[in-house]
Amino acid sequence: MTILAIDDDQTQIELLKTFVATFDYPKIEYLSAMSVAEGIKIASEQVVDLVLSDLYLPDGTGFDVLAKMKELSPVIAVVIMTSYADTGEAVRLLKGGADDYLVKPTKIDAIERIILRINEKLALQRESLLPPTDGPASSQVVVGIVYKSEAMAEALSIAARAALSSATVLLMGESGTGKELVARFIHERSGRSGAFVAVSISALSESLIESELFGHSKGAFTDASSDRIGRFEEADHGTLFLDEIGEISAMLQVKLLRVLQFGQIQRIGENRTRNLDVRIISATNKNLARMVEENSFRRDLYYRLNVIEINISPLRSRKEDIRFLVDHFIATYSGRDGKNVKGITREALDRLFQHSFPGNVRELENAIERAIVLCRGEFIRVQDLPLTMTGEADSATTNAPPPASDYKTAMHDFESTIIEQALQRSSGNRSAAARELGITERHLRSCQSRLAGAKEESGKDAP
Repeated sequence: MTILAIDDDQTQIELLKTFVATFDYPKIEYLSAMSVAEGIKIASEQVVDLVLSDLYLPDGTGFDVLAKMKELSPVIAVVIMTSYADTGEAVRLLKGGADDYLVKPTKIDAIERIILRINEKLALQRESLLPPTDGPASSQVVVGIVYKSEAMAEALSIAARAALSSATVLLMGESGTGKELVARFIHERSGRSGAFVAVSISALSESLIESELFGHSKGAFTDASSDRIGRFEEADHGTLFLDEIGEISAMLQVKLLRVLQFGQIQRIGENRTRNLDVRIISATNKNLARMVEENSFRRDLYYRLNVIEINISPLRSRKEDIRFLVDHFIATYSGRDGKNVKGITREALDRLFQHSFPGNVRELENAIERAIVLCRGEFIRVQDLPLTMTGEADSATTNAPPPASDYKTAMHDFESTIIEQALQRSSGNRSAAARELGITERHLRSCQSRLAGAKEESGKDAP
């Protein structure tokens, strides 16, 4: 939870900082400002959940703070701090949309009560931003994003909150994880009136990229036979998605930094400056922080792009999504191609679970599209899948047990491995591990006891 305190009394700022640092829950990021203007600037540059503002400030009042914050985002909670003599004003603020008020001198228990209440309210609002699940076995679909995993739900929760601000967002993740879909999700939730414009930096040559982004005037260079607007202008009042931002040249890094700082561009061949309102979302599969240390990416640009960072997990670390993605792609492509494919065999699905998916969701989608084209019956079989998925599973990612001398030993080793992996992923939490495996906790304990007994017996039989 991010809290912004606005007060021209430095002692009060420090007191509130000390108070919130003692709270075990929720985890709080504390920001502070000493004027209305400074507070508005902070709230416009990053996501703020709760504003604690003094009633009287050097450049305005709590009414100004309330109006500006609700203009930035209606879900920002605003609590006004007043003296005993100003409680009448506080009531007016509550009628005007404030969430609560605090009487000075502020007390730690009163602040804690308000923070817990506001945090619960915000949690309910965030949940309402995402589609509800129909039950524990259901998946969710958001702007083409199919997911069941907590990792993707958490990423979309952050994205939903980020959408309500104008802050830049940096999406981190491997190729094929769905970064552009998350960017579209943010744009659609932002309420911005302009278009969503996507640009892949690596797909453009060095000679064309500047014209592509900023546009050019007639005669600016040999082939410039007419004026052309660039992608920034196309995205005015909307969102510009810059994919593979780690590929941008040093020269363009400087120009992009200027756009982020001043909201202005110049077409190639023009002296005229154009003011734009563009929300920037960038994405990369590179380690930009390391590139900054290696001086191959500007530090100031990195911090401008990375106001809010969202990490998209690779598919191999959220395999609970695979079944739901498979069902989604079967429904999509069997209908498109006029095929009557109803599902996938258990054996074929098991092969998918064993695969490491270096190409992530994109690789899975291509595999299912191919399988539907080749499928002769109602269910996708192992032989319909690409050869890369029907061979031996990658031991580095599946940790499959080594070949055993007999069936009983092989099954024992395999069962032990999947239980150990589930317990590792849940940090030893048996309930969470059982849920992931689709069995009861009692069944899991029974399996552990049986496997431990079998191991003990095999130890006795060993020479």
